[in-house]
Amino acid sequence: MGLLEGKTALVTGGSTGIGLASAVRLAAEGAHVFITGRRQAELDAAVDVIGPVATAVTGDIANLADLDRLYETIARRERGLDVLFANASVASLVPLEQITEDDFDTLFGINVRGMLFTVKKALPLLNDGASVILNGSTNVDVGDEGLGLYAATKAATRSLSRTWANELKGRGIRVNTVTPGPTDTPALSGLTPDPERFKRQLTARVPLGRLGRPEEIAAAVAFLASGQSSFVTGSSLYVDGGLNQI
Repeated sequence: MGLLEGKTALVTGGSTGIGLASAVRLAAEGAHVFITGRRQAELDAAVDVIGPVATAVTGDIANLADLDRLYETIARRERGLDVLFANASVASLVPLEQITEDDFDTLFGINVRGMLFTVKKALPLLNDGASVILNGSTNVDVGDEGLGLYAATKAATRSLSRTWANELKGRGIRVNTVTPGPTDTPALSGLTPDPERFKRQLTARVPLGRLGRPEEIAAAVAFLASGQSSFVTGSSLYVDGGLNQI
């Protein structure tokens, strides 16, 4: 029996990268997994990978009507929601002097506003004792050039997770942040025109000498989702190969 047998989970941004790996792992642990994403073809391919316990709902977390439609779909199953992994986010590599209003609005609109309303609108569906997991980043701690705007959104994420852990404790709902280091995903490759050079630069800084794998982040998500982390809330679980630790 898996760690999440009979549970219902939602992974936003579940069609690729860390989101897809997490959906696969949660399903393997026994959960029925809802996934969201903006591109139907990628969602369909993800469902093929996850298996028959997956349900895909197309939508954009920055669009509140899409969120309403998502939660209406989950509500029709009449099982509530036991795990919410608010994973969907975007990044861009842009230095201060080049930041535009569109850059700001896109990153904060998805990573902060979209994430906030993903959690807020889930509240009526969350079962008592549920686990909410937010997707953080080690960039909060380091100040890498060109990633200031992205890091700021993840600092907001970390701050909100602490507040929400306190606000939801009366229902036994735990709120934690999973904080990946550099992870080999399509999103990472898309940040620069020379992704292999960028990856080499990142790898050189990681004490374990390599980038993380999405499946390794997914293992941490499964831990935070399950009863194995029953005494963990308000925390930030670093999965970074030692980058911000040693």
